[in-house]
Amino acid sequence: MNERLINLYEKISAEEVDSILITKIPNVTYLSGFRGDSSALFVGKNFRKLITDGRYTEQAIRQAKNFTLVEQTEGLYKKIVDEIKLSGCKKIGFEGLVMTVAEHSYLKKELEGVEFKSVELDTLRQVKDAAEIDKIRVACEIADDAFKKILGVIKPGIREIEVAAELEYFMRRFGSEAAAFTTIVASGWRGSLPHGTATEKKICAGELVTMDFGAIYKGYCSDITRTICVGKISDEQKKIYNLVLDAQLYGLEIITAGKGGKEIDSAVRDRFTAAGYEKFFVHGLGHGVGLEIHEEPRLSKLSKCEKLLPNMIVTDEPGLYIENFGGVRIEDTVLVTSGKAQPLTRSPKNLIEL
Repeated sequence: MNERLINLYEKISAEEVDSILITKIPNVTYLSGFRGDSSALFVGKNFRKLITDGRYTEQAIRQAKNFTLVEQTEGLYKKIVDEIKLSGCKKIGFEGLVMTVAEHSYLKKELEGVEFKSVELDTLRQVKDAAEIDKIRVACEIADDAFKKILGVIKPGIREIEVAAELEYFMRRFGSEAAAFTTIVASGWRGSLPHGTATEKKICAGELVTMDFGAIYKGYCSDITRTICVGKISDEQKKIYNLVLDAQLYGLEIITAGKGGKEIDSAVRDRFTAAGYEKFFVHGLGHGVGLEIHEEPRLSKLSKCEKLLPNMIVTDEPGLYIENFGGVRIEDTVLVTSGKAQPLTRSPKNLIEL
């Protein structure tokens, strides 16, 4: 039995349940190796079952070698009910943050006398093993290679959606399974929108262009943001850019094992406060990256992470967003160590004027 399953069984014991029903697909993948959808894991002391349908039978046999395959033909939750009845379990953990009210109501109705307890399993994925780090490292290299290519594409008159399409094309060419999330390309005034996904707006000379994108390699994500200027940058644009760059580099200095998510976010935020720009930094400093593009731990005012651990992977992404001016964000995917954080995205951060 591998370490991931050992940790799961420790969780079952700690939560004082007979078994756990796992329906969040990233957690299904993490614990079993299976990468299909519309599936679930049901794990107890003496059994480990993967419930899926005929579309995934062959795939499940190949990928989930530590699990017994249970094929459903009449609906996933009907088969889940059947398997719970067969197991005799009376206290079951479930992922309350992802199960719908309708799904939970169905289980309660069909399984009278069974107690359900909401449990959190995402924390099992926070510290990455060597194989996960290697995959994320490759996903970061793919994104870096795409950034190099896009610099030869951007010019006045090109639309944001064309830039996004080219970025995603280059990432696919270099080995990405898909874009890790909806690609953000925000130029000119739209740069003040932190999640300004690409539109038909044409990029003009003298505008800042923020690009936030990521690749997926063997299920694992990367996340990078770079802001460049098309043409000659103004003094005000340069000032904002340098403030963000200073904050981002400072983040790399202080992201380290042993520090908390709130502590790190606050320290970087103080750089903007000292410059009088704190109100324009409207999101947290960073988030975990892995099988999901946004996962624990968080680096923010609301972070629940009291202490980063070695081999966690987080982003360092300060930004300033000013209405009617635009914005700047600079982001790296970074590996947490007992010393200074190691950026896994390596694209240049010096100011680029195309």
